[in-house]
Amino acid sequence: MSSPTLKIALPKGSLQESTYRLFAHAGWKISSSSRSYFPRMDDPELEAILIRAQEIARYVEDGVMDCGLTGRDWVMENEADVVEVCALVYAKQEARPVRWVVAVPDASAITTVQDLQGKRIATELVGATKRFLAQHGVTAHVEFSWGATEAKVPTLVDAIVDVTETGSSLRANNLRILCDVIESVTVLVANKDSWEDPWKRRKMAQLAMLLQGALRADGMVGLKMNVPKTKLKQVIALLPSLNAPTVSSLYQQDWMSVETVISEFTVRELIPQLRKCGAEGIIEYSLNKVI
Repeated sequence: MSSPTLKIALPKGSLQESTYRLFAHAGWKISSSSRSYFPRMDDPELEAILIRAQEIARYVEDGVMDCGLTGRDWVMENEADVVEVCALVYAKQEARPVRWVVAVPDASAITTVQDLQGKRIATELVGATKRFLAQHGVTAHVEFSWGATEAKVPTLVDAIVDVTETGSSLRANNLRILCDVIESVTVLVANKDSWEDPWKRRKMAQLAMLLQGALRADGMVGLKMNVPKTKLKQVIALLPSLNAPTVSSLYQQDWMSVETVISEFTVRELIPQLRKCGAEGIIEYSLNKVI
């Protein structure tokens, strides 16, 4: 009898490399050639395919794939009837949600959503944009944009709805943000029938736990040191921690071992203070997962 497999769709394009890195930290190595849509994973229970994030929710809903990683925005855009297993807050640039925003030229007279009445708007997120405008009682011509959306205003359209992480690209194109339409993060979604299958559900739960653990570890490091008992309270007072530092006795009765997990951005300031308080043998180490 052949082993069961879970068919998983991974996003091709801007999120591909960051997705591969996330899986590597979670414990799965993915390799593929530049022309292949079928990456190899070092887990015989996973069968992966690369698909554009915009399409993944539809294929998961239809049962072509058991699960997939896509943006919550594309689930909403497709109105896909899928199970959201977990949210995974990562993007191509920074670990933060992305925003779909209405943007207009700096010199535009449009200052409110109501000013979009009767205007022409270009976007890849047509359905969600129409629903957003309808919520505000606005009727506008919303057309699908095949790319280079920022270049279409003001010559071809009056406004755009585009995705941004920092807003820098919009500012570089002399555009200002009028308002937010939706905020989105990457999500692991499952086909409803697949989610009811006990083996597939356990496998997806394993994926979710380890991927979330890898994200929690991003920007965190472990710190371990030896501390004289007489200085222990001073050192502990300096240490931020997820819960509380781990403290254990060393063979030498007047020394203690202290271990904690902290933000890597605080280490450069913290280590000199720890050393000044009497800590020795300070070791900093990277983390793959925090569960």
